[in-house]
Amino acid sequence: MLKDWRQVLILVTAFTIGHAITLVLSAKNLIQVNSTWVEFLIPCTIVFTALSNLFLKNFTSKSIRINYFLALFFGLIHGLAFATTLKWLLAEDQSFVVAWFSFSVGLELGQIFIVLIILLLAQIFVGYLKLNRRYWVIIVSVIVLGLAMGMAIERWPLRKENQHQRAMI
Repeated sequence: MLKDWRQVLILVTAFTIGHAITLVLSAKNLIQVNSTWVEFLIPCTIVFTALSNLFLKNFTSKSIRINYFLALFFGLIHGLAFATTLKWLLAEDQSFVVAWFSFSVGLELGQIFIVLIILLLAQIFVGYLKLNRRYWVIIVSVIVLGLAMGMAIERWPLRKENQHQRAMI
């Protein structure tokens, strides 16, 4: 599992690049997306990833390239969620570029740290305890799928709109 570090690093970086792009565009008010939909789409990207892990059995070079694109695309969605946080973090005399770059580097380092923990756990279970790699992927994906599905259902935008409309009546 640790031998996959380069592919994982590229995935995390692709996600961060996508994240950084929409973070800038949204923080600068060049694009605006309804936050209710963004909050819903974020767990949907995780559901999609978990499902693809469950059903994709062989990782070819083509499927890996598709994963890089998906990481970039999903990063675009996730970046929309942090624009207000970035605006809030900006001091009056601070450069936007410095704040944005710092935020993005911090995000990248945080993601790499979490991924390293997951890779180390995978190395323990697959490498040392000899759990079948496919079983490891299935176990982790099912756990993540369940958590993300709950978050997506909880954030279902049409439910919130219906609740808001009922509250106004």
